[in-house]
Amino acid sequence: MREYLNQTFWGNTYLAYLIAAAGILVAWIIVRLVKKYAVKKLQQLVSSTDNQYDDMVIEGVEKFVIPYIYLFVNYNIITHLNLHPRLANIFRVAITVITLYYAVRLVNHILGAMLKGFMERRHETPERIRQLRGVMIVLKAIVWFLGIVLLLDNLGYDVATIIAGMGIGGIAIALAAQTILGDLFSYFVIFFDKPFEIGDFVNADGKIGTVEYIGIKTTRIRSITGEQVIMSNTKLTNTALHNFKRMERRRIAFTIGVTYQTPAEKLKQIPGIIEKAIKAQSIAAFDRSHLSAFGDFSINFETVYFIETPDYLAFMNAQQEIYQAIFEAFEKEGIDFAYPTQTLFLERASQDTAAKTTE
Repeated sequence: MREYLNQTFWGNTYLAYLIAAAGILVAWIIVRLVKKYAVKKLQQLVSSTDNQYDDMVIEGVEKFVIPYIYLFVNYNIITHLNLHPRLANIFRVAITVITLYYAVRLVNHILGAMLKGFMERRHETPERIRQLRGVMIVLKAIVWFLGIVLLLDNLGYDVATIIAGMGIGGIAIALAAQTILGDLFSYFVIFFDKPFEIGDFVNADGKIGTVEYIGIKTTRIRSITGEQVIMSNTKLTNTALHNFKRMERRRIAFTIGVTYQTPAEKLKQIPGIIEKAIKAQSIAAFDRSHLSAFGDFSINFETVYFIETPDYLAFMNAQQEIYQAIFEAFEKEGIDFAYPTQTLFLERASQDTAAKTTE
């Protein structure tokens, strides 16, 4: 048996291969035990604290550090064997790529956790935090670019020449993709200036609806008629946008017309009737009500009041109650609403003349 194990195959004895395989197996068992017990115990400890950075560290260790350590240990076990120079170079390149891969992912993980923690400390809304996805896409792309450049440098390539070539190509790409870059810049304007957020009810260039998604190029709005409207970020930042969610109060003005046959005493009661109907609503604030004009077929009263909430449904419910109260009060007082009519008045003398002619 010993003689068999001491036999050589591809420059190594079977015993060396067996030891390497046992080392890989032991490393795998240790990693599994660490993840199952040590990491789990740490997760239980940090779950009771309010410090979010503990959770970030534990997650980073579990997802990136432990898998990399396992691969790095395997690499060291394998490279202790006598390997062909080409094969050894392949393993060296592989571990370099793996190292950069996990390093970039770890950096992106830390950046994402730090940005999220920063926004949570500022008590940003969940909708604002979800907008971080677009920012993270850009940051991740930058980190991956730097990681690839570093990888090429470690592999012996002339990075300066590559970057110079990419700079010239980048200018050409930028000229060809001005619209895309404009939308990307507008995305950052939306993110930092906050003209609207996910969940806001807006009117953008006549498109009325609720903002569902803000991407690095387009924003999606669910219109009040049900369909999804997709608008470029550049267009949204260049147009006048009405954000109804940020409306603190709603101003309402309406006009009521009554007939010219309404007695003067009744006309004096109308502003008070309207004021009483408005003040009966807890979310309504009366401003004014006046006889404003003598129309072609009506005497007009202009009224202004405020609804102390941006909720459109609450506004419609209050307005309905106000109108019904006014209608009932007018009906009780015998005040008639005006509508387009024409009344003909005939002179008495003309009527008598017409009667004699008939006889």
